[in-house]
Amino acid sequence: MTSAPKKRLGRGLAALIGDDASEEAMVQDARTLRHMPIELLKPSATNPRKHFGEADLDELAKSIRDKGLLQPIVVRPLAEGEYEIVAGERRWRAAQRAGIHDVPVLIRELSDGEALEIALIENIQRTDLNPLEEARAYGLLLERFSYTQQQLADSIGKSRSHIANTLRLLNLPDSVRRQIEEGNLTAGHARALVATDSPAELADRIIKLGLSVREAEGLAREASSPRKPRTKPEKDADTRALEKIVSEAIGLKVEITHKGSAGGMLQISYSTLDQLEDICRRLQS
Repeated sequence: MTSAPKKRLGRGLAALIGDDASEEAMVQDARTLRHMPIELLKPSATNPRKHFGEADLDELAKSIRDKGLLQPIVVRPLAEGEYEIVAGERRWRAAQRAGIHDVPVLIRELSDGEALEIALIENIQRTDLNPLEEARAYGLLLERFSYTQQQLADSIGKSRSHIANTLRLLNLPDSVRRQIEEGNLTAGHARALVATDSPAELADRIIKLGLSVREAEGLAREASSPRKPRTKPEKDADTRALEKIVSEAIGLKVEITHKGSAGGMLQISYSTLDQLEDICRRLQS
C-alpha cells in the first residue's frame, strides 16, 4: 500500500498567507485578522532572508508612515502571548522604523514544518533574496520536504536549470560566499566560479578588476583550460656540436643555452663530489 503524495504549497501559498482573493479565503482572513502591539511579534530563526538593505527598509518605512501597513503580517502563536513571524519580517522591521506601535496580523495555526515551508517559499516568490539565501532556501526545501528539483521549479515558477545552477553556489568556499552576501559578486559571477579549481583567487581578481559577468566567464574558462607544456626551442647544429666538444673534453654532460646578442649560459652537470672537485681544479689551473 503506497502512501499519499505529500501536499506541496507552491502556487497555493496565497491561501495561507492572505493573498487569495476567493470568498472563502477572505472570510477566513476576516476571522483571524488582528491588530496587535508590534513588540509581541518575534522574527523566525529559520527565515532564509538574513540581510535587509538599509535603503530598502528606509524606503518601505516612509511608505508605511504615509499610507500605513497595507498588507498584514502572517504569524503563528507562541507561548506566553507572543507570536512568531511566518511571512512579513521585512514589513515588521520597516514598521518599527516608521514608529508604528500596532500592526495588522493574520494568525495561522501552523506546525514547525509548515511554518518553515511557508517562510521559504514566500521569500523565494516575493522578495529579492541574494543568490546565496536563495540557494539555501532551495536546499532546505529539497532536504526537509522531499521536493525534487522539478517539483520545486514547478511550485515557484522557476526553471529546473535555474534551481540546479543556484544550488551549485553552496559548493563555493566561505570567502566567496561572503562576497556574494555582501553584494560584491552577482549570481552570474558566482556561477562562473563554481567549476574552477581556484574560485577564491579568481573571485578576488574579478572584484579587483571590476569584471563583468561575461569577462568573468572568460577568465574562468581560461583558468580551467589545460595549459600546454612549454617546449624548449630546438638548438642549431653549431650549438649541439659545441656541447659535444666540451662534454668530451671534460667528461661530463654539458648544456649550452645561446641567446644571441644577449649572451647565454653554459651548464655543467656532475654526479659526485669528486667530479665537482675535478672541475674546480681544472678551472683554477
